[in-house]
Amino acid sequence: MSELRTVGLLGAGVIGGGWAARFLLAGVDVRLYDPSPAAAETALQTVERARRAWRRLTLAPLPAEGRLQLVDSVPDAVAGVDLVQESAPEREDLKRDLLAEASRAAPPEAIIATSTSGLLPSRLARGMTHPERFVVGHPFNPVYLLPLVEVCGSDQTSPETVTRAADVYRGVGMRPLIVRREIDGFIADRLLEALWREALWLVADDVATVQEVDDAIRFGAGLRWSAMGTFLTYRLAGGTAGMRHFMAQFGPALQLPWTRLTDVPELDEALLDKIVEQSDAQADGRSVADLERLRDDCLVAVLRGLAGTGFAAGEVIADTERTLYERAGDGALPPLDDGRLRLHEVLVAPAWIDYNGHMTESRYLEVLADTTDAFLRRIGILGPYIDTGRSYYTVETHIRHLGEAHAGDRLVVATRLLGHDAKRLHLFHELTRAEDAAVIATGEHMLLHVDRNEGRTVPAPDEILAVLDEIAESQRDLPWPEGAGNRVNGPRAAA
Repeated sequence: MSELRTVGLLGAGVIGGGWAARFLLAGVDVRLYDPSPAAAETALQTVERARRAWRRLTLAPLPAEGRLQLVDSVPDAVAGVDLVQESAPEREDLKRDLLAEASRAAPPEAIIATSTSGLLPSRLARGMTHPERFVVGHPFNPVYLLPLVEVCGSDQTSPETVTRAADVYRGVGMRPLIVRREIDGFIADRLLEALWREALWLVADDVATVQEVDDAIRFGAGLRWSAMGTFLTYRLAGGTAGMRHFMAQFGPALQLPWTRLTDVPELDEALLDKIVEQSDAQADGRSVADLERLRDDCLVAVLRGLAGTGFAAGEVIADTERTLYERAGDGALPPLDDGRLRLHEVLVAPAWIDYNGHMTESRYLEVLADTTDAFLRRIGILGPYIDTGRSYYTVETHIRHLGEAHAGDRLVVATRLLGHDAKRLHLFHELTRAEDAAVIATGEHMLLHVDRNEGRTVPAPDEILAVLDEIAESQRDLPWPEGAGNRVNGPRAAA
């Protein structure tokens, strides 16, 4: 990210606006050019959707947002920038003219990229100055959430440009996929087009409705694809014998005339009317804005779930969160007057509210657990340390629910270090509602320092113990908190 300070964006449609959101939320300044009078409003709406999505996706501290500047010309957009990202409509002549103009006005060292979903970079580069710094950077909608970006150069693109572009995209939380050589449609869209052709035939032949086609994907293979892709899925289908067995068993079926991938149904008015009518019924009265919010919420749920596995797109999210935390340091706010640490603040999201109208039980534990994570970062348990195989594990938790939190409430957590030794941490969190300072929950946690490689508890290193000693000394005169050391005392069942 040290290389990327300002980007010039050409086009503020669905993709261009998504790029603006992705870069702005990564702390990069954006100059945006689009001749449409509605460009500014469209881009701002996309940025707001992105803010909403990222608030739900991660609690990691995002950097200060970049500055968005709307400009009136291509030269104004690209002068002095580190990256130019063109996202105009898929018309080769239009893109070629924009890229040529941008190449004349941008700094010679700036990367110039196109978001084209399938046009060949060698054709788009005609007329450019310094075509060796031109590359395809093809994202997927919504750009601010989906991490994949296909990076493809032409025969004039230097290998250094491909490497630099991949590093830039990686620096804003994306997963670059290097396309080995230019080909129409690149990789992902060629796969998507094959599925799209067959889907159109199924609807045209009245085998399935658009709803049934979508159901076949979202309730079945789509769930597998989000984690395993295609080849790894089929490898598993081969059982312990693996891919060779799968190919031997199912390969002959490829010769059967199951699909019609080489043909395209005629998109006459009858078929278009059928698709439009069924698509309208599928939308069930929801507006485009409603569907965009629903799409984002579903993507956040999938990405959040995958982040816990550290696999597929979850690896990208986990790495991005780790980077955000490391850039922000320990993220600690100034301690309270009595010496308690103030490590975590959060707004109660509408999605956290249960059928009783207040924050559900699991979210209390989530907020307290996030505070424990913040404490660990405060004492130096960050990415490089965790990579050594050592960390603290929570082995016991006791929560008291003392009050209610509602959507929009701002919650602040105050933390005590009740005790520690070489292997143990004893923490006590008080969860308060900022509006009236009411304590609505407490959480008491015991953690052990472990070495995952050895599978046992081990002493923490001296530098971490020194930080713990310092915190303990600053809180030495505090009284023992009410509720600490309690256990559940209730009636016992008769023997």
